Amino acid sequence: MFRSLFVVMSAALFSAPIVTSRLSDASVPATSINRVPATETAVFAGGCFWGVEAVFEHVKGVTNVVSGYAGGTTVNPDYDGVSSGSTGHAEAVKVTYDPAVVSYAKLLEVFFAVAHNPTELNRQGPDVGTQYRSAIFTATAEQQKAATTVIAELTKARKYSRPIVTQVSPLKTFYHAEAYHQDYLPRHLTQPYIVYNDLPKLDELKKQYPTLWVEPAGKR
Repeated sequence: MFRSLFVVMSAALFSAPIVTSRLSDASVPATSINRVPATETAVFAGGCFWGVEAVFEHVKGVTNVVSGYAGGTTVNPDYDGVSSGSTGHAEAVKVTYDPAVVSYAKLLEVFFAVAHNPTELNRQGPDVGTQYRSAIFTATAEQQKAATTVIAELTKARKYSRPIVTQVSPLKTFYHAEAYHQDYLPRHLTQPYIVYNDLPKLDELKKQYPTLWVEPAGKR
């Protein structure tokens, strides 16, 4: 696989400390409790997850992006298995976002316009195989309808010279990819694969959607 020439393997696993509080509800005035805004998730597959993850990390209203695997049949797949095409999974990203700031429809717009080429069947750029297919994995009926509607509108408008091949299907399980895949792009900015395939996506996001562009402060 072309991309595998540039993979830097790492056995280190990242872990976050668990923080607990001894304060009882009675000790904190109700008016001082900061309410956490409601968030929703979206799962997209558009070739190598390194670049797709980086694109959505720069979208205003997105609070977290995780690279992983979706759409396959093997339980707890790993990178080697997915890369072989034998598990049925696609490299995908799970996007957590605040719908009060950015809508699912806008995320779909970014996905089609910037994150990947939806007319490439079972490949994306130099990467070939069903694991690099274009797909949207929906969590709700509303997401399903929105995704199919956008595809129909883009097709009707003849946005692309070739047919859109993006699959839309219900999300069953999303598996997190190995730790060394997370935030891969910002940690490998000079790697040839990243330079030629993924950095141009960020340039396009900034150019086409300047009001959505944000500089992420590390992994969120």
